[in-house]
Amino acid sequence: MIRAGFLSEAERQALVGLARDGLAAHRIARRANAIVLLDTGWSCAKVASALLLDDDTVRGWYRAYESDGLKGLSSFGHEGSACRLAEDQQRALKDWITARLPRSTKVIGAWIEKNFALSYSRPGLIALLHRLGFDYRKPSEATRNLNEAQQKAFIAGYEKLLNTMGMDEAVVFVDAVHPTHQVHAAGCWAPKGIAIAVEQTTGRQSLNIHGAINLETGQTQMLEVAKVNAKSLIALLKAVEAAHPQKRRIHVHLDNASYHHARRVRDWLKRGGRKCVLHFIPPYCPHLDPIERCWGLMHQYTTHNRDYKTFDQFRAAILTFLNQTIPKKWQHFRDRINDNFRVISPADFRIVA
Repeated sequence: MIRAGFLSEAERQALVGLARDGLAAHRIARRANAIVLLDTGWSCAKVASALLLDDDTVRGWYRAYESDGLKGLSSFGHEGSACRLAEDQQRALKDWITARLPRSTKVIGAWIEKNFALSYSRPGLIALLHRLGFDYRKPSEATRNLNEAQQKAFIAGYEKLLNTMGMDEAVVFVDAVHPTHQVHAAGCWAPKGIAIAVEQTTGRQSLNIHGAINLETGQTQMLEVAKVNAKSLIALLKAVEAAHPQKRRIHVHLDNASYHHARRVRDWLKRGGRKCVLHFIPPYCPHLDPIERCWGLMHQYTTHNRDYKTFDQFRAAILTFLNQTIPKKWQHFRDRINDNFRVISPADFRIVA
């Protein structure tokens, strides 16, 4: 039992002032308030009930104040306890983490305990790591065989094209995608304590879509095809030309898939009256093809946490988004699907695997 009157007048005034200070951190002010109430004779249970806490928490605050005064009330036990490690120990820890890139605080805590005989809680470790300049993140996916010179040349050529082409010319980007009839689980806000799940679709049917987009207008041509190949590319190029009747020339940017280089495609382009001119994006550079971002948005708006009971419903949702929603809401999407190209260099990353 905590006896009333354990505070001196000066101590009580300091705590009352802290509890009333609107600038003080809310949690510290609440702790100060609890200590003052205990000093007036309230029990831990009564204080806990008034502050919507449990009485063990109140007892812990009392012990912290009894041990370290106001400093004890200001400590939340997750400041990282950096002072527990000497400077040389901090340097050793930083060097080890930088070299190993451990995936969990459990591994880091075990290393600290083994080498320095110190034990940290998980919140304490997280705070310590932040203080030492680390954060937790997922590595980016870096494409193999990136060629900086080819990227620079493509970007320079693209910018020159935009600056010199006439009003009777247009630019489109082409790619293919194969969405599968499946729910894609995605993070969301939900009530605490309630487990959430998505039902997995049993079917494995997928769509084959060969598509094009004009970044100036947001106009799309998205063809559902039996197979993505030279035949589907020719059908797509015909649709692109039909969608740009006033244009004399259409610059089509696409990747180096073998069917994009097929003889059948080259022969078709040589025919009289063709408007399309092909420009090939450097190998291993999906970041230079803006239509790739359409596919990410497609999943975000149609498959993330969305269940379609039938394949026809799934198909309709995908094609409606690509053929209707993107052009209709292009002002909303154009900042996400753009040609703000940049050169990606392997030297910009530390490859971890």
